[in-house]
Amino acid sequence: MASPMPAGSFLDGLRAEGLTVVEVGDWEHHNRNHKGPWGPVHGVMIHHTVTSGADRTVDICRDGYPGLPGPLCHGVITKDGAVHLVGYGRANHAGLGDDDVLRAVIAEKALPPDNEANTDGNRHFYGFECENLGDGEDPWPEAQLEAIEKAAAAVCRHHGWTERSVIGHLEWQPGKVDPRGFTMAWLRERVRDRLK
Repeated sequence: MASPMPAGSFLDGLRAEGLTVVEVGDWEHHNRNHKGPWGPVHGVMIHHTVTSGADRTVDICRDGYPGLPGPLCHGVITKDGAVHLVGYGRANHAGLGDDDVLRAVIAEKALPPDNEANTDGNRHFYGFECENLGDGEDPWPEAQLEAIEKAAAAVCRHHGWTERSVIGHLEWQPGKVDPRGFTMAWLRERVRDRLK
């Protein structure tokens, strides 16, 4: 059981991993905590945005849209590999997912199929939205893939987690396909190697 790290530690950890970090507004206090608790945290969730253009993507992830208020994640990873911090605390990114998956993440075991949506993921996961159309054709530049790896590793390093604490939205919530364009097994291998 882990308490979320302080916002300053989150920022420091990302920078220590070698990331370019952009602080967007009052990100440390921009959250959905009035809707419920954030924590204990158990993992890192990776998403794609279904958007293009860094500025527009960051704005949407910070502010949200009708029916889904922001922040929609903690960090937005743009095509150039920069991590834009848009919120800290409870964020509208994970939604309801499978309690069996959460138990597997906590135990750092292989994930079962996600076939239920009965558990609040916004409470338990750090979230990174990654700028990509999510159509399987929009490219993932190496700078962006490396930033996704580093961001996930930074959180795992702080908490003493292994790569098994990194999951995709598609592994959490039935019907989701993100991130599309690389596999989570491939990303976890990269995170594992970085944490050695």
